[in-house]
Amino acid sequence: MEGRDLPAQLDSLLLQLLEDLEELEAKRTALNARVEEGWLSLSKSRYAMGAKSVGPLQYSSRMEPQVCVRISEVQDQLPQFQVVSAGARTPEDVGPREAALRRRKGLTKTQEPEPSAAPQDPLNWFGILVPLSLRQAQASFSEGLQLAADIATLQTRINWGRSQLRDLQKCRQPDPRAA
Repeated sequence: MEGRDLPAQLDSLLLQLLEDLEELEAKRTALNARVEEGWLSLSKSRYAMGAKSVGPLQYSSRMEPQVCVRISEVQDQLPQFQVVSAGARTPEDVGPREAALRRRKGLTKTQEPEPSAAPQDPLNWFGILVPLSLRQAQASFSEGLQLAADIATLQTRINWGRSQLRDLQKCRQPDPRAA
């Protein structure tokens, strides 16, 4: 690294770090607001439907995730967290489920139902006509999940930026023991 280029790199890295910190604070505030809004909507729906109508007893015994969090390395080998639909398939997932051949004729067994391609909407566990507040709670928590993934990505980028800043500062300052 050149001596003249080092201050410019430090400045740009510090500026990027400050922008990321500002964005992180905004996303954390938005996440807190979404979670608070979700809990408020959930309590409204418990009030509207009754305390025993919205609770763990209505959960399905065979829950399937609607979304998954994937980690991908996009820029500078930094991981990026993405919330994707559980039904979304990656190229690695495409292909036969079994490596062996299937027997088409022969003994008929009662087969277990395979998981559906698209997960069932969890709101259906609470009835057909659910209150709007329950739908709002679901939307708030879904948005909160996306914000949480964005926060995790930002936090990783901030940690990387801090380590880069420390490394550049070590290059800038001469070692006092060397003199």
